[in-house]
Amino acid sequence: MSNSTDLKDLKSVMTNAPVKDLSELKAATTEPRKPKIDPQGRSYGTGRRKNAIARVWVKPGKGLVIVNGRDQSVYFARHTQRLILNQPFLIVNRVNHFDVWCTVTGGGLSGQAGAVRHGISRALENYDPQMRPALKAAGMMTRDARIVERKKIGLHKARRSKQWAKR
Repeated sequence: MSNSTDLKDLKSVMTNAPVKDLSELKAATTEPRKPKIDPQGRSYGTGRRKNAIARVWVKPGKGLVIVNGRDQSVYFARHTQRLILNQPFLIVNRVNHFDVWCTVTGGGLSGQAGAVRHGISRALENYDPQMRPALKAAGMMTRDARIVERKKIGLHKARRSKQWAKR
């Protein structure tokens, strides 16, 4: 058999087969996501922002947030950082419904707050997959890829050049 004969046979098979809509195929192949909850009733999520990495566990509770063994108000002294941290709960209307325990390393406090927010979003999605559309629409599921630009040779900083002197 030559290639032309094989292609003709394939064409005849394709024209005789019923063509399904792509949405029908997608609906048939995808199953609803199942919650990922460990035996202690917790869900896990890893969050990243700049150089910070947060490991976050979420379980039903009274709204207690523990960061590196300290309360969120002690660890994140700035109000804006605590607002960033609690955004996922506001989006899914579950304020004070979950306790959060997390460890965060690297970067500064701003990056760590963003990493914990990302981790909370992922953990909430693992706890209840129905929360994903709201979190995704608000941009909580996307890792913020912006990082510090590296310093180049011959420059003071990443883009700051040496001072020019006329004389």
